[in-house]
Amino acid sequence: MVDYSVWDHIEVSDDEDETHPNIDTASLFRWRHQARVERMEQFQKEKEELDKGCRECKRKLAECQKKMKELEVTESGRGELEKLQAEAQQLRNEEKSWENKLEELKKKEKNMPWNVDTLSKDGFSKSVFNVKPEEKEETEEQKEKKHKTFVERYEKQIKHFGMLRRWDDSQKYLSDNPHLVCEETANYLVIWCIDLEVEEKHALMEQVAHQTIVMQFILELAKSLKVDPRACFRQFFTKIKEPSPAQPPRFLPPRFAQTADQQYMEGFNDELDAFKERVRGRAKARIEKAMKEYEEEERQKRLGPGGLDPVEVYESLPPELQKCFDVKDVQMLQDTISKMDPTEAKYHMQRCIDSGLWVPNAKTGEGAEKGGGGEAVYEEIPKENGNGEKGD
Repeated sequence: MVDYSVWDHIEVSDDEDETHPNIDTASLFRWRHQARVERMEQFQKEKEELDKGCRECKRKLAECQKKMKELEVTESGRGELEKLQAEAQQLRNEEKSWENKLEELKKKEKNMPWNVDTLSKDGFSKSVFNVKPEEKEETEEQKEKKHKTFVERYEKQIKHFGMLRRWDDSQKYLSDNPHLVCEETANYLVIWCIDLEVEEKHALMEQVAHQTIVMQFILELAKSLKVDPRACFRQFFTKIKEPSPAQPPRFLPPRFAQTADQQYMEGFNDELDAFKERVRGRAKARIEKAMKEYEEEERQKRLGPGGLDPVEVYESLPPELQKCFDVKDVQMLQDTISKMDPTEAKYHMQRCIDSGLWVPNAKTGEGAEKGGGGEAVYEEIPKENGNGEKGD
């Protein structure tokens, strides 16, 4: 038979009693609760002091008994032994007294009424938080390797998505290939747009640019919702396709048919136009860079034995010297040099030699000027780029 007597001694909650209207109920409840908590703290403190006293008494008794055994073995110091025996007996009496007090306290605790704090205790307590672990930021090398692997595997599918024109076709294709909804696809489409613009395929670039912004809008939506992009791309198409109740129907180009969310569509088109301009700017910069690299490569090929560019040297010559190169007349060149200031003539002809524009005859071993020891002889070499000529 179940004993329900334990439920007869339950202290009611601090805020269950009805109080007189003139009494500050909140203050009364706080006082009751505080008084009960203080009583429990006092009882716990008393229990801890009794436990401590009992343990200390047992420790002293154990030390006394140890000393008594040592004296019994040596059979010396009878007076000391009797003294220890008397002390041990006293400690046993104290230990019994402490134990009696503890027993009385336990009985008192057992008879105390239960309250909201002692009625039950937690069997176990466990909290589980479903927190997404922080992802370590990838290095540039890891990102590049990941992008390369992804493109090698799905390049054909990415290009197919880039050529789609209708919203429904794009949504269906992403539903069938959800792995394409990622940063790698967006990055590939951006690079493809720049390549198309460099190749002057402007209409195709605009088509791929549209799909690029579609993918970027999906990724931005996923970032704002803090979800995986594959889980929210349908929301993008729903928002961009379904008419908004607040907006009246209006005419739209065939590409954007059945789209009436004016504000969202305008944001999409603004970003698309800005992206096209950025692509054109990047393509122009790439072309200019390639042209500069080509010109520098050609310039390096033209450099003469002294490291000077014959084109630059020709353009820096006085008009009368340029005319000599234009008509390919060696005698005119020598006559012109003889009429110039020797220092200036030597400067210009040395630059012609260093650029390879003209070379003295190997038999003379002289420079490109008329000296006191004789007359320099020059031989013509094929003209280059229409700007100058060489002699051998």
